[in-house]
Amino acid sequence: MKVSVDQEKCCAAGHCALAAPEVFDQREEDGAVILLDPNPPLALRDSVAEASFLCPAAAIAVED
Repeated sequence: MKVSVDQEKCCAAGHCALAAPEVFDQREEDGAVILLDPNPPLALRDSVAEASFLCPAAAIAVED
């Protein structure tokens, strides 16, 4: 699985960091997404998919 984020699209809602904290975090200064692991293990697939689905800005892309 490969994950990428578009920080320009990010609206700092934080749903990604809540759904998959092993993969996403937020910057202190503006809340924008930080991608912690661009190649997370398949065991995190469901939480990463949920994070992508919940993102109101569609800033997260997931490839299998």
